[in-house]
Amino acid sequence: MKVVLHKGDLPAGMEFPNGVAIDTEAMGLKIGRDRLCLVQLCGGDDVCHLVQIAPVPRAAPHLVRLLEDRTVLKIFHFARFDVALLEKTFPCTVRPFYCTKLASKLVRTYTDRHGLKELCKSLLQVDLSKEEQTSDWGSETLSPEQQRYAATDVLHLHALKKRLDAMMLREEKVELLQASFRGLAEILLLEQAGFEAESLFRH
Repeated sequence: MKVVLHKGDLPAGMEFPNGVAIDTEAMGLKIGRDRLCLVQLCGGDDVCHLVQIAPVPRAAPHLVRLLEDRTVLKIFHFARFDVALLEKTFPCTVRPFYCTKLASKLVRTYTDRHGLKELCKSLLQVDLSKEEQTSDWGSETLSPEQQRYAATDVLHLHALKKRLDAMMLREEKVELLQASFRGLAEILLLEQAGFEAESLFRH
């Protein structure tokens, strides 16, 4: 695995013809309180690009162009958080996207374990380390351990998507999966407008 660190934005001219796996690291897990610190990207090969985001984000035109490119599929593990955080940080609309966690919940109904570590272990026989998960991602200098951890969070998403898609086809849930992604996109729009989706549809 090769890890390439960038400051503030992707280089110009980068292409991801097989889709791009994306993850984020932030100061916490609360949108609106915790800032985006790092964006990780991988094109399905062994090269992972890390984009370090400053405390006061500047324009990142190359990253934003990729996020908004409708011809490039963006693969996340927990799209609800990552997409919301990216769209809050950079005025953009991240589409289209695929969420391996949502796909797992729809097709792996025999388990309640849908975390990335569990998915990689179960479907790919890959054991991920989570030791750096709660480290300080706002640090100006990221340690080699932090960089490796961040990179591995996107390294296997293409392979997970392939396995989950095969299961979806076998269980005849492909249309349901696509509907769930459309529904999540609408939920994100509602939440950006200030509504809480869960309470909005509750009796």
